[in-house]
Amino acid sequence: MEPWIRVMALSVGGILGVNARYWLGLWMNRWVSAQFPWATFTINVSGSFAIGFLTMALARWLPHPNMRLLVVVGFLGGYTTFSTFAFESLMLWERGEIGLSLTNMIGSVAVGMIAVGLGVGLARTLTMPAAERATRSDREIRAPLESRPRQVVGPAGPKIGLQVDDSAGSGNGQGEGTAEVEKFGSSS
Repeated sequence: MEPWIRVMALSVGGILGVNARYWLGLWMNRWVSAQFPWATFTINVSGSFAIGFLTMALARWLPHPNMRLLVVVGFLGGYTTFSTFAFESLMLWERGEIGLSLTNMIGSVAVGMIAVGLGVGLARTLTMPAAERATRSDREIRAPLESRPRQVVGPAGPKIGLQVDDSAGSGNGQGEGTAEVEKFGSSS
């Protein structure tokens, strides 16, 4: 019966943690700027604080391992895995294994970024046509000149005598139409 109690403790904690993360993130995103992921940042920081506090507190106040499974592994595992990463890095540091702690911190972030990039790239390759996979800079460089803003040809300075080059939009976006840039340099 003991394994099923552990399964239940983990499951209930995970359900509560996932819901806490989702609803807190939804609520926060209504009030903060979308320019920075404040909800994720807050969840990661609060989860890190919670795992530090609750791991120590539960070891003294509620020594039953199923309560630790429910709260620390289940709830906080569903709430954020960043808290576990931060706690384990701190434990390595406190044990004097500074090299391993730094390796865990730097390696997890660096390798995590690489893994996310590879995952995104593979998913895009498998699910999107090549034209949609192009990065924003690729689309801007390859965009037809008709969609580019008109450029002013002439010296910078007073607006007297400046002409707008409307003929530059005749290229096909495949390397032609760069004459508007070369015109200024070669006309003198």
